[in-house]
Amino acid sequence: MDISLSACALVVLSPVFLVIWAIIRLESPGPGMFIQKRWGRNQRQIDVYKFRTMRTDEGDASGVAQTVANDPRLTRIGKLLRKSNLDELPQLLNVLLGSMSLVGPRCHPIGMLAGGVQYEELVPRYHDRHLVRPGLTGIAQVKGLRGPTVDAARAVQRIEADLFYVQNYSVWLDIKLIVKTVSMELRGGTGS
Repeated sequence: MDISLSACALVVLSPVFLVIWAIIRLESPGPGMFIQKRWGRNQRQIDVYKFRTMRTDEGDASGVAQTVANDPRLTRIGKLLRKSNLDELPQLLNVLLGSMSLVGPRCHPIGMLAGGVQYEELVPRYHDRHLVRPGLTGIAQVKGLRGPTVDAARAVQRIEADLFYVQNYSVWLDIKLIVKTVSMELRGGTGS
């Protein structure tokens, strides 16, 4: 399912990719996409592809410095891409290549903070979420548990949702989450 759906989506969306890439390049100097190290299955580091949403000279390649409201590092197109989640479309390449899945726990940057501490310190079972491939969407996303992780309780809820997915995985659950995600995105997006 991952390979066939991501391949079809990449073909259908290739004109969108080109337009987004061109707009990014026209608005600010630097590449249209960037690669970031994140946690993958079995705690292996993977390269995750995303459209660039920040000015090249102000971005945080590690991803540890999270985006905040009215973040001055964001470009105009970057704000729109994040709000609509279009900045994550290149992750379809990760799905096609096998480092990610369409559905699963969201892959976090290495060293991500939650409630001001390393996620591993806040949630002792944090790495149990890495028993499966990370996904473009998952339970945490459809429950609205996205965005900054400064609130420790909310950050823990996100991981609990991921662990529920790991323990209750099924193809039917994946299908329901994909349908719910598409529906939410068509109604305005859940990005920040």
